[in-house]
Amino acid sequence: MSTSSPSSSTPRSISRRTFLGQAAAGAFAATVLPRHVLGGPGFQAPSDTLNIAVVGAGGRGASVMSALTSENIVALCDVDFGYVQQTVEGRMTDQQGNPRPEYVALKDAYEGATRYADFRQMLDREGRNIDAVVVATPDHVHAVAAAMAMRMGKHVYCEKPLTYSVHEARRLREIAAEMNVVTQMGNQGHSGDDGRRLLEWVWSGAIGPVHEAHIWTNRPIWPQGIAYPDRPETPPSGFDWDLYLGPATSIPYHEGIHPFAWRGWVHFGTGALGDMGAHLIDHTYWALDLGYPTSVEAAGSPFGGPRGRVDSYPLATIVHYEFARGGRDPVRLTWYDGGLLPARPAVMPADAPIDRGGGGMLIGEKGVLVYDTYGYNPRLYPQELEEAYRDAPQMLPRVPEGHQMVWANACKGIGEPTCPFEYAGPLTETMLLGVVALRTGYGEKLMWDGLAGRITNNEEANQYLHREYREGYAL
Repeated sequence: MSTSSPSSSTPRSISRRTFLGQAAAGAFAATVLPRHVLGGPGFQAPSDTLNIAVVGAGGRGASVMSALTSENIVALCDVDFGYVQQTVEGRMTDQQGNPRPEYVALKDAYEGATRYADFRQMLDREGRNIDAVVVATPDHVHAVAAAMAMRMGKHVYCEKPLTYSVHEARRLREIAAEMNVVTQMGNQGHSGDDGRRLLEWVWSGAIGPVHEAHIWTNRPIWPQGIAYPDRPETPPSGFDWDLYLGPATSIPYHEGIHPFAWRGWVHFGTGALGDMGAHLIDHTYWALDLGYPTSVEAAGSPFGGPRGRVDSYPLATIVHYEFARGGRDPVRLTWYDGGLLPARPAVMPADAPIDRGGGGMLIGEKGVLVYDTYGYNPRLYPQELEEAYRDAPQMLPRVPEGHQMVWANACKGIGEPTCPFEYAGPLTETMLLGVVALRTGYGEKLMWDGLAGRITNNEEANQYLHREYREGYAL
């Protein structure tokens, strides 16, 4: 199975409603004047503007939407609009006090949008008014919100990791294909120049055949390895805890969850591997066309929680993946978090930088390629390889408009998204199989049938591929 980004040239319309309106307007405009003549340089006609609803408008949602203020932000859904306001206003100036125009524009756009606490209600009421949906909630809500939007025929941008579970990742990929909507996962390094350059080095043969890869991160930078407090607390005013829970089973509120530390709690997040895997594993997965792994095995420090209860993810883990690659040279990929690092290859000078914050390392028969988080700052060792491959041919298009706008343009039928669910789904499945291995038991190798979507040598482990939803939520 190829997992490279699709390059279909078939244009997708924004929606049937918008298409019919544009068709009628186009027939008239053809007899008068082009819109750019009517509007002048830089003019963007209303028919060229995407109508977007946002699920999760603070935090990462605000970051994503700050790149999309050229579009029409119709509606916002959040369970804590106080935090949304705090986020946007806190980013309106830089450290020197200079205005940041993108957040000034975002504040204005948010103030003009209709507000909801329940994404289901928002989509029901605003369905006729929107073309696309951005999902930037905690991990556990991604799939149900994105699936509902796609089934309504809406294009979807979903933050990383694409989903909370392996099963959800597969279903979102399938639903996106069924509905023929434009999708994008929010791993922005996938659209970056540096990441694309490192792929071109690999594909040009700079380091030769690759059999071994290592990926690491300094995450978690939030609490893990601890028990969930048993004493219930009262949610703050303006924060809807029940809607925050979404599809997850009901548990008492605790202040150490929202707005950031949810990543470390098994109930809501996917730990360091889920949080950073999409940024770090991505370029190795893409460059080597890894497809589904055949096996996964994990080890680490203990999960947080009393005996018989799994509350938070381990402080540090190591996960080993094996990829058969359809009869090509097999690859073994190892993930490290909690500050653990791989050994330095002999061809790397002792003073060659390794970013402890996160990075990747591809070990080939001719040399080694190292990169930082998001695919930044790729470099080759031994160093003469950099000189030899400085002018390696460009094989991938660059994305000057950025990761968010390339999706918005694709929704309008202009070009293609860079990380659609067709690619992001299998990448996310692979990442989250590491979480399944951690949950199953340290040191046990799980055999994965990628086509069937099942673990073949441990039936009990399959329970961790998905979770049951609360009533009122479904894929």
